[in-house]
Amino acid sequence: MTGTPDVLTLDRSADDSLVEQIVRAVELRIEDHVLRAGARMPSIRQFAEQHDVSRFTVVEAYDRLVARGLLESRRGSGFTVRERAPAPEQVRARIGPPTSLDITWLIRNMFRVHPLNKMPGAGLLPTEWLDGDVLSGALRAVSRQSDALLHYGTPQGFPPLRAQLQLKLAALGIEATPDRIVTTLGVTQGLDLLARVLLRPGDVVFVDDPAWFLMFGSFARLGLTVIGVPRLADGPDIARLTELVELHRPKLYVISSVLHNPTSTCLSAAKAFQVLRLAEQHDFTIAEDDIYCDLHADPGRGVGMRISALDQLSRTVYLGGYSKTLAGTLRVGFLACNPDLAQRLTDQKMLSTLTTSEISERVVHQVLSEGHYRKHVDRLRGRLDGVREQTMLALERVGLKLDNHPTSGMFVWADAGCDTNVLTQRGLEKGFLFAPGSLFSPRQLPSTRTRINVACMADPGVLAFLDGALG
Repeated sequence: MTGTPDVLTLDRSADDSLVEQIVRAVELRIEDHVLRAGARMPSIRQFAEQHDVSRFTVVEAYDRLVARGLLESRRGSGFTVRERAPAPEQVRARIGPPTSLDITWLIRNMFRVHPLNKMPGAGLLPTEWLDGDVLSGALRAVSRQSDALLHYGTPQGFPPLRAQLQLKLAALGIEATPDRIVTTLGVTQGLDLLARVLLRPGDVVFVDDPAWFLMFGSFARLGLTVIGVPRLADGPDIARLTELVELHRPKLYVISSVLHNPTSTCLSAAKAFQVLRLAEQHDFTIAEDDIYCDLHADPGRGVGMRISALDQLSRTVYLGGYSKTLAGTLRVGFLACNPDLAQRLTDQKMLSTLTTSEISERVVHQVLSEGHYRKHVDRLRGRLDGVREQTMLALERVGLKLDNHPTSGMFVWADAGCDTNVLTQRGLEKGFLFAPGSLFSPRQLPSTRTRINVACMADPGVLAFLDGALG
C-alpha cells in the first residue's frame, strides 16, 4: 500500500466481511498517523492483487472510506488520505461557557455527547434500557413492505397505527375513532400544531408551574403569552387557577395528568372535574399531555384522572407518544380530538411537513400490534422501581429535600437549598448535566429546585459531586 509499511492481514474465516476488515484497518492506520493526509492509496487493481481480493471488494471498501471522510477520490488521481477536521472535542473546547442558563442551553447540552449516567438532568431513559432487538425485528419486517419505503404516506397518519391507537385510548376510557387521531413528530409537534391552529399572537396560554420547559420557548416564538398555574401534589391550585382564568381569559391550558414532568405527581379525579368545569365556563381548550402514561405502575388506573376521559375529547385534546419508551429517533407521537379539529390539524400538518415518517409509524405499529410493547414497558417499570427508592434515599443523604416520594416514573423534583443555576454551572465543569428548576417555570426565575432522572444516576461521581457541592 502506498505510504503504508505493512500489508493488511485479512481473516477470511472471521464474522466480519472482507470489506469491513479493510475499512477498519485503513481507519486505524489513519488514526495512528501511519497514513498521513495526502498519502496516496494503491489503485483498486493493485490493492486487489496485493491482498488477493476482488476488485468489487476494494471498490466498496474505498467508497465507505470516502463516505466517512477518511479518503477522497479525484478523477485521474485515484484515492488519497483526506485532511481531517479537528475532533468535536477540540471544537467544543474553544466554545466559552454560556453567559446564562436558558431552555435552549439545556436542550443543546442534552444533545451533546454525554454518557447518560452523567446526565441526571436528562429527560430520557438510558439506551441500554430500551429494546433494540424488538425495534430491529420491526424494522426488518417493515423493510419487506416495499411500498412503505417509497411514498410520502397518509397526512393524518398510518391508518393501521391510528386503529391501534384507538385500542390504547379505549383502555384509558377515551373513545376515539381513527378519524379523530392525528400522528405527529412527538408531543412537541402536536403542541405546535395546536397553537398554530387555535391561537393567534397575543393569546394567553396556561401551563403548569413547574412544567415541561420546551413549550415555553415554542409558544413565545409564536407571539403567545405564557402564564404558569401553580402545580400542587394532586394537580393545579384550583383557587389560583380560577383567579388567573378570570383575569387573563386563556385560549389553551396545557396540563399533564399522569406522571407530571418534573414532579411525577398525578392529577386527582376531583381536580380533573374542576379543571374541566372551568374550561366549560370560560371556553378554553385543554391540551392533556400524557407522554409518560405507560411508565405509571397502572397506566389505565383511575380513568377519572384523565380529563379527556371525562369530556370524551369535546374540548380536550389528548397527546401521547413513544419517544420516551421506545426510541427517541422514531419521533412518533399522536393527538386525539374532535373530528373537526383533527381535520384542521391535519391540514396544518400538511402545510408544515406534508406527512410524518410512515416508516417510523409502521415500526411502532409493528411493535404494538405484535404484543412486544406491553412486555417492554413492564420491564422498564421494573427497572425504574429497582433504582427509584434507593436513589431518593441517596439524594436525601447528600442534602437534597423531597416533597414527595413518587412510586412511578423517572423523575424526582428535589430541593437543593441553593440556586440550582449555580449548581448546574459547577456540575457542568465536572462533566455532569443537571436541570435547574428555573427552566421549568415560564418566569425563569432563580430556583432551589432541580429535576433528577433516577435512571441516569449510575455514575457514583454524581452523588459525590452533590455531596461536596451541598456540604
